[in-house]
Amino acid sequence: MAGKNIIKVLLVEDNPGDVLLLQELFKEVTTVVVELIPVERLYEAVNYLANEIFDVILLDLSLPDSQGLQTFVIAHNQAKATPIIVLTGINDETLATSAMQQGAQDYLVKGQVTGDLLVRSMRYAIERQRADNALRQSEERFRVALKNSPIFVYNQDRDLRYTWVYNPPSGLIVEKILGKQDLDIIPVEDAQHLIAIKRGVLTTGIGTREEVSITIKDTTRYYDLTVEPLRNETQEIVGVTCASIDISERQAALRERKLAEEKIREQAALLDVTTDAICVRDLNNQIIFWNKGAETLYGWQATEAWGKNASELLDDEPSPEIEAALLQAISQGKWQGELTKITKMNKEILVASRWSLVCDEQGKPKSILTVDTDITEKKHLEAQLFRAQRLESIGTLASGIAHDLNNILTPILAGAQLLPLKFPNADERTRHLLEILEINARRGADLVKQVLSFARGVEGKHITLQLKHIIVEIAKILKETFPKSIEISTNVPQDLWMVSGDSTQLHQVLMNLCVNARDAMSNGGILSISAENMLIDANYVRMNIEAKEGPYIVITVSDTGVGIAKEMLDRIFEPFFTTKGVGQGTGLGLSTVLGIIKSHGGFVNVYSELGSKTSFQVYLPAVEGMETISPEDLSPRTGHGELILVVDDEAAIQEIAITSLEAYNYKILVASDGIEAIALYAQNKDKISAVLMDIMLPSLDGLTAIRTLQKINPQVRIIASSGLMSDNKLSAVAAIGVNTFLSKPYTVNELLLSLQKVLSGIK
Repeated sequence: MAGKNIIKVLLVEDNPGDVLLLQELFKEVTTVVVELIPVERLYEAVNYLANEIFDVILLDLSLPDSQGLQTFVIAHNQAKATPIIVLTGINDETLATSAMQQGAQDYLVKGQVTGDLLVRSMRYAIERQRADNALRQSEERFRVALKNSPIFVYNQDRDLRYTWVYNPPSGLIVEKILGKQDLDIIPVEDAQHLIAIKRGVLTTGIGTREEVSITIKDTTRYYDLTVEPLRNETQEIVGVTCASIDISERQAALRERKLAEEKIREQAALLDVTTDAICVRDLNNQIIFWNKGAETLYGWQATEAWGKNASELLDDEPSPEIEAALLQAISQGKWQGELTKITKMNKEILVASRWSLVCDEQGKPKSILTVDTDITEKKHLEAQLFRAQRLESIGTLASGIAHDLNNILTPILAGAQLLPLKFPNADERTRHLLEILEINARRGADLVKQVLSFARGVEGKHITLQLKHIIVEIAKILKETFPKSIEISTNVPQDLWMVSGDSTQLHQVLMNLCVNARDAMSNGGILSISAENMLIDANYVRMNIEAKEGPYIVITVSDTGVGIAKEMLDRIFEPFFTTKGVGQGTGLGLSTVLGIIKSHGGFVNVYSELGSKTSFQVYLPAVEGMETISPEDLSPRTGHGELILVVDDEAAIQEIAITSLEAYNYKILVASDGIEAIALYAQNKDKISAVLMDIMLPSLDGLTAIRTLQKINPQVRIIASSGLMSDNKLSAVAAIGVNTFLSKPYTVNELLLSLQKVLSGIK
């Protein structure tokens, strides 16, 4: 018996003969062991079923205490999970059908069964019961699941009438749905949409899934609808089975998320519209957001910046300012200041940076938002403004002393010119010393003009001149004043073209370049000045945007000094930028050079090798024509005893004017202010041939005095003179008819030629 299955059977039979017969039949079966427990009455069977579990029940319907179908009903209610096989002597088809409908697993007639048949029937009954139990459990689980879920399940026939409904949505009752169509329950528009979906499934036999909206009692809900074809045993489509899940909350959340995403997109678009660089970094300094403004400012695309360390990306080297900003932003929640950053192109820029700490919902710091504004150009403009204010201060200071300086230089310069006339037999050394005195007095006067020219923008007078004369003169000065360890070399062709310019300013340009060359050769070297004619063509213009087609003079000043570092070449022409030590340079030299050359229509190129040499090339447009003769090259004529009224408040100038004019056969009257000048002129108006009038006078200024003299004599000849003259005053002088102006300090020649000019009536 080992290894055989055991079937525990409750036999409800009141006939002992039938019980014995069944026992014998089961003994003949070799495949299983049947454990048979017989009872004669129904109540006994009920008691057994209350206390024991059986695999199957064999039930006779004719018992002493129960008859007919009611016997089965009582037994089945007592043991719903145990399969019951009706084994009776009543061969009644109607009764058999009724028993099967009530749940019997089989209906057998006594005398028509064998042991094997009976065992086989019991096995089938047990399996069917197990399947039914599993199905009931599954259905129960399904029912419970549906009851606790938002799924609405239903079937509809081919006319789309509801035939089965489970778990309808709120507002609908099963009894009011069954037998009806969608048009009877929901609004027409929603119903037509559902009907179209279901008709498509009925037609194609293919299921579908869609999101739909249904309005019931003014409330719109959203559903995830699944529709499948419903088939019978022959696979014929007899309707549809549908399941719809209420996703209204999910849709609402989705709408809110879309609105939030749209808001975020709008905000992101605004962030990208701004020109400020906006960056978000986590607390490990890793970049997690990078807007378009940051791409434009720093050159790094967002994909390149994300995940990178902000300091490594934007800072050339570790910066204490960045560390301080980071610590303050974390500890205090914000920081702002100016920082120097490096772009992708390795360009240094200055930004106004604002840092804000960003916290999560729990208030814990999670990131830092930085907004950077490029203020490089702003700072550059501020620096220009500061420089302009500085220059204005210099100009104001220079204006305050220029008049006095020029008054001092005028007698020195005139005296240096008169002394050779006083001592015509002086030895060569004395004459040389007087020449040096005159040259340096001129340099002093030119220096005042240069300071005023740079500080106040006073333009010089352009004439046609030959640069080789200036180069020769400068070379002579350099050989006398520069250290003997520096060799001076010049190379100027005889056929050098002319230029139009101010000789004093061009002299200053070359002197500035030569002084810089000297300072670069502290241990000696070679300083060379060369000039050449050059014709610039279109190809050269394409390579140098400052150049124009045409003839140029190129002056090259070269040295064999220490050279200029590459990173400084772009800054050497900035005002106040200098590579020299404190107290050794103002930073105005090359700025002045560039300003003067540009005002002459030219440009400057520089070439340098660090530790080897430097060459500055000055390009000036060439002009045609003859060299303009300087007043110093003209010889003044001697006077014929004309009486000249000299009006000046400086005794030294009065004295030198008397000496100079008397040496050339002029007679002199002297006045120290405007009131005295008017009085003298009124007394001697018929004798005075010309008036030399200083504009800046005590008591009564020169302009008022001139107007008064013109009222006395409209034909009065006047030479206006001043050590400092603004454009406004020059215009005022010209407006009252005075066309001859003599700028202090002036030479004897300039004084005599100006006097000769007004006496001859030349305008």
